[in-house]
Amino acid sequence: MSAHASAHASAHTSTPVTLIGLGSMGRALAGAYLDAGHPATVWNRSPERAAPLVDQGAVHQPDIAAAVAASPLVVACLSTYDATMRSLEPASAALAGRTLVTLNSGTPAGARETAGWAAARGARFLDGAVKNVPAAVGKPDTLLYYSGDRAVFDEYAATLRVLGGDTVHLGTDVDLAALYESAVGATLLPALLGFFEGAALITARGLEARTMVRYSVKWLEMIAAILPGLAAEIDSGDYTEPASSVGLFHDAIGYEDQTGTEAGIDLSWHEPMNDLLRRAVAEGHRDHSISALVEVLRKQPGRVA
Repeated sequence: MSAHASAHASAHTSTPVTLIGLGSMGRALAGAYLDAGHPATVWNRSPERAAPLVDQGAVHQPDIAAAVAASPLVVACLSTYDATMRSLEPASAALAGRTLVTLNSGTPAGARETAGWAAARGARFLDGAVKNVPAAVGKPDTLLYYSGDRAVFDEYAATLRVLGGDTVHLGTDVDLAALYESAVGATLLPALLGFFEGAALITARGLEARTMVRYSVKWLEMIAAILPGLAAEIDSGDYTEPASSVGLFHDAIGYEDQTGTEAGIDLSWHEPMNDLLRRAVAEGHRDHSISALVEVLRKQPGRVA
């Protein structure tokens, strides 16, 4: 290793980090920094959560202003932007000259508000999202994305990459991470509900849910494989060469109802999706690709497009 590279690695390793919020994800973040050799200060409203991290070498600081003052980089992993601002308000003076990174849930508007709040207190700001479960934090293929000042991201990129090897800067608009978090995260609950529905069908027959996992994984891999093509249709606005048409899904509505009735399963969560299909057919999309549902989603019922 060259002298320059050695000095850079040393600077990266020695960057102190303060972690605010020690839920399951916050503890995983703190653990990753400790494992990578970073001095870590931790704060949580319930201080007992800090004990295992102290055993690993973290410094528990019960005063949030002192916790913020301990490090140039402050990573907040609380529930929402509002919770982050409320918790950090007593540390307002200590934030001046530091970098605040938020990894919480919320809306693009919340990210913009928090960025303004941080700037008013003299702090630089990045918003981000961890796109995996706590157990995956620190692994080479774990995705985290950030938005905000590129110079700030570049300064701390190596330190942020400790949390996941697939670390991305989405752009300088500070709300992009929250926007992508909402857009990408929209897939999660419907996908899980689909799996839970399948598990209810399987177990209603006395079979075990685990017997369908391999096939569900294959199905999800197929869905992943077709996403680029669907995205290309959406970006071009051309839905005229469908692999699967709106009509195909629309005509299956009755069969789903029969299956649910026979198994005694509540499929009422399908109704909003079925309504989208009916609206798409009414708007002339029957023979178009299923990706044409984007055009229906862009129009709220009862509002002029």
